[in-house]
Amino acid sequence: MRILIVDDHPVVRAGLRALIATKPGLEVVGEAGDGEEGVRLHALLRPDVVLMDLRMPSLDGVAATRAMRSQNPDVRVLMLTTYDGDADIRRAFEAGACGYLLKDTAAEAIEDAIRWAARGGRVIPTRLAARLAEFEAARNLTPRELEVLEYVSQGLGNRAIGRAIGRTEETVKVHLKHIMTKLGAHDRTQAVTLGLQRGVIHLNH
Repeated sequence: MRILIVDDHPVVRAGLRALIATKPGLEVVGEAGDGEEGVRLHALLRPDVVLMDLRMPSLDGVAATRAMRSQNPDVRVLMLTTYDGDADIRRAFEAGACGYLLKDTAAEAIEDAIRWAARGGRVIPTRLAARLAEFEAARNLTPRELEVLEYVSQGLGNRAIGRAIGRTEETVKVHLKHIMTKLGAHDRTQAVTLGLQRGVIHLNH
């Protein structure tokens, strides 16, 4: 099985490469340090399985997965990340990933996931599946609400957010009310906390 590793951390790539080198029938055919390079290498190498980080500069794992799937609908993409938010997991599967693992997954489980993915299987650990079941889909936040929540996470007040999005302060307050209702938050601080925990928003990479 030919494997492409896409991760912006050299130590992670080296660890995965060393792990895969010990497994019979598995071969790393390429490595990429960001999503754009990953898409280029995928087109060139046509690997059986791609191990994909979620958060990367230039092009994140979700966008890179979509691009690879547009090139080759049969490619099997396994997300391997530190982010366990339900919104992140949903975005990955909606983009066409066949699995989602955390980077603290045991080596044997990563090997099993690669082999299962290559055979057409879907991979999601029990605790991540439970996390998906626990929350309503975070995608019910509109793009404007996501934008407002991002600005709140950066510490901007309502007036500054209004200027940034070209709307009145009252409109921002309405957006915040909807955001808090959808996330089940009592105030803007909790909304940001829940947004980060669930992967609705992220701090800068």
